[in-house]
Amino acid sequence: MSQVDWLSHLLRMITVTGRLEVRCTYGAPWRVTWDRAAAHEIPYHVVLKGRAVIEDPGTGKTYELVSGDIVLLPHGSGHVLHDGSGYKPGPTRNRQGSSGWMFSENDGKGEQLDMLCGRFFVEPPHDRLIRDYLPTTLMVRGVDSRGDDSVGDASNPLASLVAVMRSESANDKPGGYAILNALTSALFTLALRAASESEQAPPGLLALAGHPRLAPAISAMFADPAHSWSLPDLAGLCSMSRATFMRHFQDKLGRSAIDLLTDIRMSLAANELKKPAATTEAVADSVGYRSVTSFRRAFTDKMGMTPGQWRRLALEGE
Repeated sequence: MSQVDWLSHLLRMITVTGRLEVRCTYGAPWRVTWDRAAAHEIPYHVVLKGRAVIEDPGTGKTYELVSGDIVLLPHGSGHVLHDGSGYKPGPTRNRQGSSGWMFSENDGKGEQLDMLCGRFFVEPPHDRLIRDYLPTTLMVRGVDSRGDDSVGDASNPLASLVAVMRSESANDKPGGYAILNALTSALFTLALRAASESEQAPPGLLALAGHPRLAPAISAMFADPAHSWSLPDLAGLCSMSRATFMRHFQDKLGRSAIDLLTDIRMSLAANELKKPAATTEAVADSVGYRSVTSFRRAFTDKMGMTPGQWRRLALEGE
């Protein structure tokens, strides 16, 4: 595993699955509204062809999406998608495909849109981690400046994935639903990777991971969270002074390195506590706590419940 493969570590810790729900083929004018998602759900949209405007009524912010763009709503915000013309949209027709997703269309004669809509599911309690470390709206370019000719290019895995999703969602072939849901899960990983590698990586974990000088510290915390990391240790890995390291980390993440380390440890602990044979003492030790009292205090502070309460809740849900 590469030194900076923080994303693989994160997604081993957090279970994320996905589901395609709707393929929209509209002619302008059109407008669709998505209500706020449940706490553990992340809506997503992939523009295959055409153009769309996404609007967050809560913040008043709007973003324009074009062919190849992917947008995720990590906080589950309610939002509106429309063609941007301001004209009153006509009715839409929905029909259920045999493979499990829905086709939605209208009779609009204006600019044509082809868009995939679905959602990711983050297993509790890790949805809190996602909300804390990812932006409200995450936009990613799936196709580079060469346009449609680059879709499917092996050098652009995100574009290749979207091309396969487009092909699979265009028909009702056997296995299509299972394939699309598996591809949706991969879409989450590739979108986060692409966003972290972008020159305009959004504030939070993605901007932090894309900072080459801080990468050794992030990698170390994800790879060996039980180690007794101190700020001087982490700063030394990045060849920085303690003060410089703290300043850069806070600037990119919006919180301290110790906050991130604690969140990683508590997320791993939540997974371990699901195992009936694992004692609280053993779990505390496995994530770097020699004092069970300190572990219980940290877990309760981060998760909003004691380790015992979380264990009971998790086991009742299985």
